[in-house]
Amino acid sequence: MTETLRDIAVTELEKKLQIRQALLDITNRIHAAQNIKQILVDLKDGILNLFDAHSITIYVVDRTRNEIYSMFLIGAQVKEIRVAINNRSIAGYVANTGKAINIADAYDTEELKKIDRELALDTSWDKKTGFRTREILAAPIFHNKTLLGVVQVLNKKTGTGKFSEDESGFLQEITGVLGVAFFNQERFAKRRKTRFDYLISHDLLKEEDLESAWEESRKAKIPIEEFLMKKYKIDREDLGRSFEEFYRCKFVSFSEKVRIPGDLINNLKQDYLRRELWVPLEKKDGVIRIIVDNPNNILKRDMIENLLKTKSVRYDVSLPDDIVKFINHFFQSPEDKSSITDILGILDAAGNEQEEEEDVGAINGSDSGIMQLVNKIILDAQAKRASDIHIEPNIARKNVEVRYRIDGDCAVYQTLPYSYRAAVVSRIKIMSNLDITVRRLPQDGKIKFRKQNGEEIELRVATIPTAGGVEDVVMRILAKAGDTLPLTAMGISTRNFRELKTILEKPYGMILVVGPTGSGKTTTLHAALHEINRPDRKIWTAEDPVEITQYGLRQVQVQSKIGFDFAAAMRSFLRADPDVIMVGEMRDFETAKIGVEASLTGHLVFSTLHTNSAPETIVRLLDMGIDPLNFADALLGILAQRLVRTLCKKCKQAYHPDRKEFDEIVLHYGEEQFQKLNIAYDDKFTLYQPKGCDICDKTGYKGRMGIHELIVATDGIKRLVQKHATVEVIRELAMQEGMTTLLQDGISKSLQGLTDFKQVRRVCIK
Repeated sequence: MTETLRDIAVTELEKKLQIRQALLDITNRIHAAQNIKQILVDLKDGILNLFDAHSITIYVVDRTRNEIYSMFLIGAQVKEIRVAINNRSIAGYVANTGKAINIADAYDTEELKKIDRELALDTSWDKKTGFRTREILAAPIFHNKTLLGVVQVLNKKTGTGKFSEDESGFLQEITGVLGVAFFNQERFAKRRKTRFDYLISHDLLKEEDLESAWEESRKAKIPIEEFLMKKYKIDREDLGRSFEEFYRCKFVSFSEKVRIPGDLINNLKQDYLRRELWVPLEKKDGVIRIIVDNPNNILKRDMIENLLKTKSVRYDVSLPDDIVKFINHFFQSPEDKSSITDILGILDAAGNEQEEEEDVGAINGSDSGIMQLVNKIILDAQAKRASDIHIEPNIARKNVEVRYRIDGDCAVYQTLPYSYRAAVVSRIKIMSNLDITVRRLPQDGKIKFRKQNGEEIELRVATIPTAGGVEDVVMRILAKAGDTLPLTAMGISTRNFRELKTILEKPYGMILVVGPTGSGKTTTLHAALHEINRPDRKIWTAEDPVEITQYGLRQVQVQSKIGFDFAAAMRSFLRADPDVIMVGEMRDFETAKIGVEASLTGHLVFSTLHTNSAPETIVRLLDMGIDPLNFADALLGILAQRLVRTLCKKCKQAYHPDRKEFDEIVLHYGEEQFQKLNIAYDDKFTLYQPKGCDICDKTGYKGRMGIHELIVATDGIKRLVQKHATVEVIRELAMQEGMTTLLQDGISKSLQGLTDFKQVRRVCIK
């Protein structure tokens, strides 16, 4: 027995000596580390070996943000995790109080409340990874009574309950070693003091590479930032973080969505700003925001403040290339080298500012200046792919806002001085042949705008009187002749495309495209007409307004004010030897009735309705009073449609979603139907999310595509129409026959990486 006890004692001693040796080895490795990243990522597993635990996280203090952060590897990429220093998380509590804690069960809220009533476990990481946090041993890292970080050890491998006293002791020793190492790293970083320190400390760039980069970039005569991005593949975002850390201000990347600060750059010269590398962005609450290449340059700051005649200036940093892009954006466009600012300067010099009066609708003063201003707004809208231009005058002497709608979202493009609000609206009215003396009634018109290169832009114009006696103007940029998209470019799924092609080849019948305003119905109809537009077919269209022109179609603009509505147009078409008729919208019983009759008498009829789904369209038309038997015979198919923003192909980011997100997708798609896709949740399951780059203006999205729901009028569907069946019954049969709902089609496109589920949910109703 004595020998057995002695053997056990020897074994325990040997084990302790091994642990001491391991502790000594890891201590030496920590002190030999070249940067913080090496400690947080590369040496983490070595430290973990000292504990009977599954995981360890080492945090470093970021005093500027009052946070602690750690780094970890995902594949070959280093990612950050950040935690606020407060009592609402376990690591944050340790950093905030400077107290070590040893928790038996992190999900035991009573145990956590005994430590601090605010204390809670952040379960998001557990949900994302499937890992369940149980035991937690955490301690602060101090040096000379200064907090430098936190170490957190998770989940014992053997046994239950809290970590042992020995393990707590090891952790205290490790925090002491880390405290010295972090202090030395911090002291070394302070001694170095360059705007690229972040890149070195995060192991994105080696110090010797930075030294050689200075010399090589000087020889190549290019900015060092551009050289680092090209040769060492440093991301623009990482450069931005490095600048933010060094200059203690915000990093600003170029974006075309930034409104042009006309009032701030009126008296500044473009060449001067490009040479000095600074430009004002905005004025907010009396403070002018400036971006500059070096916010620490005192001489440049004094010069800026003298020019602007104010000390109320906030400085942010940007790359030289981005500053030049902002200056070019503010002062010129590809079409016209004159800028909005130049034009406003001309108007001011001509004394065109005037008080609002009853007859202010007349353009006087510098007419040419107002013309240039409106032309510039239209040209820039087309250059930025805008679909609509919104001119929004305000009352109480506030500026006029000009907004563009791009890819379905509105963004402010520019603000114009209050004094030009009536002149700008009057100029647009003159261009659209509207009455400039009528200001209390809405008016509709059209502009044919010819560019310098001879290209023509068509705009549909609507003026609407708003509160305060002013008028809003909305201009829609219409597609040019020959711009009709082919059916193959509509993003229609394989099944829907096949079925739609089949019904388009029918000699007669009715095809409907449905959806809310702005869902692309007219574009899809023209794509379908383009598919069958041949010399042997006579095609008449009645539209309000004619937004897309297409060679070979005889297109008619309806005029409801004089009694020439859709129904009247269709009656006249039937006397004009048509093969195909397209009517812009079935707004009433008479139009729908004539459409059904025309399709039964040997004509192919296309139209649109404002309904939420394909099955609802059938019930809506029957509720209008359409005869079920005739409608069932006439109907070929109904295509419901929505538009979703597509992910930018340049920067979209793959990620592995957590189980909760996957289950939500399955729930919305329908479990039974989703099983047919043969997609399982595993480590290889990947979705895509927006990131943001220069190509997409940091939004992560560029362009739009359609999601569709197609009901084909089979014999079964026709029988349900004749019986006036409910929406649910029609939908159920259509899905049995192969129809995918709008939501299902959208989810399929998100699984393909074309869009994301968030955009699908924005436009679809469950």
